[in-house]
Amino acid sequence: MKIYTIKDIAQKAGVSVTTVSRVLNHRPDVNRETREKVERVMAACHFVGNANARGLKQTEGDLVAIIVRGHQNPFLNALAESILQHTKDCRATFLTEFIDEKADEFQTALRLLHERRVNGFIFVGSRIDQRAHELSGLDLPMVFTTVSAQQAGLPSAASVAIDDRAMGRLAAQVLLERGHRKIAVFGASRTGSDSLSLRYLGVRDAFTAAGLSFDESRYVETRFSLRGAYDSARAFFAVKGDTTAVFAMSDTVAMGVCRALSDIGRRVPEDVSVIGFDGTEMGKYYTPRLSTIEQPIEELASQTVLVLTDMLEHGVPPRHVTVEATLRLRESVL
Repeated sequence: MKIYTIKDIAQKAGVSVTTVSRVLNHRPDVNRETREKVERVMAACHFVGNANARGLKQTEGDLVAIIVRGHQNPFLNALAESILQHTKDCRATFLTEFIDEKADEFQTALRLLHERRVNGFIFVGSRIDQRAHELSGLDLPMVFTTVSAQQAGLPSAASVAIDDRAMGRLAAQVLLERGHRKIAVFGASRTGSDSLSLRYLGVRDAFTAAGLSFDESRYVETRFSLRGAYDSARAFFAVKGDTTAVFAMSDTVAMGVCRALSDIGRRVPEDVSVIGFDGTEMGKYYTPRLSTIEQPIEELASQTVLVLTDMLEHGVPPRHVTVEATLRLRESVL
């Protein structure tokens, strides 16, 4: 027998996924005729939410899912932990879902909406691209933290983030001002409008302001893990050994690059300067101490919970908050 999803029910009933969710959650803001139509479709399809099928008791009040995209990323893990600390006084219940950096956070959100009757979302480390349109029919409160959602086209989406483009520009500017011209950038895909794409645009801004052009052959797409960055750096420096500086779009990537450089006999910073991003605790004690763009974890977390709570409990419209990041110059840059 076919297993129907909440999206299937919405299509068959001619309503939005949000309306089906409201019916499942016994919300009062659905008129009787629509409710009965949705219930008839669900009955005909033998549809029940997975939480009901398992006999789980729905928690009282709202349920918010925190979806963390990048379970090997220390910065995102620390941010998620801080967000949870700030939810202690909230009326809502929070659950945390960790997924791989290559996984689809929006499909994960729809699955949780179906399985757990989620009333809101916090996306940590998300990548906003065409996949985000999967959520365009939802009017549930959602907050993207670490990436601006202003251009996402999601009417219920708020965001809390730093100015990634400005900080990417600053990181590249620091290296250019020290005389580096053969600069490599280790990041992810440059398409879309996520934080990493904006950092790449910031790098290009810095080169343009200096009357130069960024050498695209020195852009490296890598996984944001120590092993992924290490392997990418070994392969890159075997071809581009004249590179004198690296801007890594996370401290984890920066540390993987530093290890690779050491293993091929290159010194940091004497031979290659390295600057990271995020400001993780580990970077302060790494050898050499890592230069980085430090994101304010506590402020990101507190603002994320405040924005979500305002939307969920008080009906406040979504807003987009920008917090300040800080350049930390330490031992890894000459």
